[in-house]
Amino acid sequence: MSLTDKAIEQIRELIRTGALPPGSKLPPEPELAAQLGLSRNLAREAVKALAVARVLEVRRGDGTYVTSLQPSLLLEGLGGAVELLQSDSAALLDLMEVRRLLEPVATALAATRISDDQLAEVKQHLDAMRGARDDVEQLNAHDAAFHRAVVSATGNETLLTLLEGISGRTLRARIWRGLVDDQAGGRTLAEHEAIFDALCTRDAALSHAAALMHVSHTEQWLREHLRSTALPQDVTPATGKRS
Repeated sequence: MSLTDKAIEQIRELIRTGALPPGSKLPPEPELAAQLGLSRNLAREAVKALAVARVLEVRRGDGTYVTSLQPSLLLEGLGGAVELLQSDSAALLDLMEVRRLLEPVATALAATRISDDQLAEVKQHLDAMRGARDDVEQLNAHDAAFHRAVVSATGNETLLTLLEGISGRTLRARIWRGLVDDQAGGRTLAEHEAIFDALCTRDAALSHAAALMHVSHTEQWLREHLRSTALPQDVTPATGKRS
């Protein structure tokens, strides 16, 4: 472990033990360095690293504060980190496997907790998908919103953030699927309708099965196509078009 890593760990320990709770202000740099037995340079580097990780927030002219430490903040970088694996087929399949493990369970949990208003929001995204079935870009945008609304209904912010990060990575695969398979839109819509119908019954087992079927079909399709070709490098998540 480098000296900087040790310095980072010391500050993290202060946060873990409650000596620096969420929202609290760190001592001035000289005082912090003395308290931890560090040089000012090491203290400064540790603070910078923890600021990048969203553990600390540096406010110019005011000082450095511990953030809220909410999962959505601390795990915010997951999606960006995952996107760096764009050309790694093995990593993409690993992520699809993780999605298959998590999303059906999340959907089952949502079935037991979803409110009427949340169910109406899911239906809005499903209706939007029906209207966009011939538009790859819009279909995928509403697809992502549909799944976000479902997982949001669990009330589990950590689970939502994790799946958001993974889905951001797999969005590109879904776009590719729509570009090369003109039947994908209809199949995807039918699978989402099955998920919605299961949620309407508040049946956790049925919701789990519908979500598992959907994710498994996508994963199976992806595995088959990656055996013979590579994911196009000129398809962008933002537009779903070739650059």
